[in-house]
Amino acid sequence: MTTTLYLIRHGETDGGDTKRYHGSIDIPLSDRGRQQVAEKAVALTQHLSRGITARYLSYLRDVHGATEGSEDPGKDARELSAVYCSDLSRAAESAEIICAAHGLSPVRVAALRERSFGVWEGMSFAEIRERYPEAFGAWASNPLAYSPVGGEPTREVKDRVIAAVDAILRDNAGRPVAIVAHGGVNRIILCHVLGMPLDNIFRIEQDYAALNIIEFWEKYPVLKLLNG
Repeated sequence: MTTTLYLIRHGETDGGDTKRYHGSIDIPLSDRGRQQVAEKAVALTQHLSRGITARYLSYLRDVHGATEGSEDPGKDARELSAVYCSDLSRAAESAEIICAAHGLSPVRVAALRERSFGVWEGMSFAEIRERYPEAFGAWASNPLAYSPVGGEPTREVKDRVIAAVDAILRDNAGRPVAIVAHGGVNRIILCHVLGMPLDNIFRIEQDYAALNIIEFWEKYPVLKLLNG
């Protein structure tokens, strides 16, 4: 049984400076951000329309073993089962744009929201470096071990995010499903899927409206597209 996860980052925001920690601050999309997401929604629909080919299904069976219910998913592989999103406005509005083409309504999940950066929220990278040079260095070198004052610890963010994703995958087993979240949240999910330690989280790029495609054959994840 193959479950396809379309993992998407929200579009550009009205916050302006991209090198700024917005974190849990609730800000809307910019007009450009809405256009970015609309374009990515088209790409998602095109990918869905291709479904899972018989040749690829045969490959999955040979490599990972056929199980009951592993027959050609047909139409089910070409229609989104659901669209889940963070409850912050920038992700929720992005999800609404994607839902419009599929006759769905987004399901808001608080556990998918971006982490709180505490005293750093709303500050640019340059401002943080200047005001908190030692703390910023510690964060950049080991984000797993350090969290800004008043911010959410990385391990706690990972625990809530992965628990939410696991539940979503269980509830939509064998169907394509979309999650619209944030740069930090997406990186945590991708690190988990790839078996990478969170120390390497900044080695993964997530542009505005980034589209990532992950196929789960049973519990075996395959990253098909990164930051598309």
